Amino acid sequence: MPKIVLEHVCKRFDDFSAVEDLNMVIEDREFITLLGPSGCGKTTTLRMIAGLETPTEGRITIGDQVVFDSEKGINVSPAKRDIGFLFQNYALWPHMTVYQNIAFGLENLKWPKDQIRERVDEMLKMLKIEQFEKRYPSELSGGQQQRVAIARTLAPKPKVLFMDEPLSNLDAKLRLEMRTELKRLHADTDSTFVYVTHDQLEAMTLATRVCLIESGYMQQYAPPLETYSNPANLFVADFVGNPTMNFYETTGKITSEKTAEVNFFDHPFIFTGNEALGEYGGEGFVIGIRPEFVNLEEGGLIGKIYATLPAGMETTVKLEVGDYILTSVMFGNVDYKVNDEMHFEIAGDGIILFDKKTGKNIGKGTLTI
Repeated sequence: MPKIVLEHVCKRFDDFSAVEDLNMVIEDREFITLLGPSGCGKTTTLRMIAGLETPTEGRITIGDQVVFDSEKGINVSPAKRDIGFLFQNYALWPHMTVYQNIAFGLENLKWPKDQIRERVDEMLKMLKIEQFEKRYPSELSGGQQQRVAIARTLAPKPKVLFMDEPLSNLDAKLRLEMRTELKRLHADTDSTFVYVTHDQLEAMTLATRVCLIESGYMQQYAPPLETYSNPANLFVADFVGNPTMNFYETTGKITSEKTAEVNFFDHPFIFTGNEALGEYGGEGFVIGIRPEFVNLEEGGLIGKIYATLPAGMETTVKLEVGDYILTSVMFGNVDYKVNDEMHFEIAGDGIILFDKKTGKNIGKGTLTI
């Protein structure tokens, strides 16, 4: 199985830069998600690796083969990159049965008939669609069609599987089911998966690493939990997490290698970093607090209940503190009355201090009064 390396890859359309100076390494057998808002460059990145889009500059290597190099004039065709591509629309042949759709690519590759039968049977069993072998796509549900499309893509045993928002046409329950199947499939096939999505929950639950892109630039490339707990900048912090992170703009000063004094709801607080603080631009801070670090019914800070959103396993609580709405998540089935006064505290060592000027993460640590 191959490693994929992108070096200084750019894609420009006239005056518009879709991808700018992208450097990333996708290790063998990883499950990578390219995550970001619409128009950020994630699909363009996927298409450049696959050979469906020609980069303006840079170099792309798949395994030991250089498949694109702008300086040397190398541009290997998609058919010779040994990849599989799964699109948003299933692109099944409507006049072919499930068996024929899966076998189609193998027939084009001139596989012997007995090997085609064996491989298709293997795919039907792996995707749990054996009973639909003789049906046509029009006789299948959306989820069943998606399984057929995945089976057809995996049948030729591609080294890398590219997926461009393949679950976006499915309903919420089916998407959850197919996420589970894709994760299991990745473990079973030992292939490298590269997956485009704008759904941060999808990216977090599927990936071994998430590549977050915004306006053509990579913002962070890290495992999902690291992206969530230690975002590189304000964009990443805001984009990843549901409910989103609380952001509180404030003033203060760096007081030592690991500490800063900050104003938090008209109280002087000390931020203590787990490690040495990063570079500070001197124009103020943004304190980032995940909702799970806002503990209600404890502490010396006071707010009013603005709204509660019970969801069974957890309840999202909106707390009004002056002109600011603070979000908290309480685990368990709890509820509060609107306008009730509520004590709260900020607990845990996962509070993020951002530089207001640059938006960059200065440090992760604790906030104490």
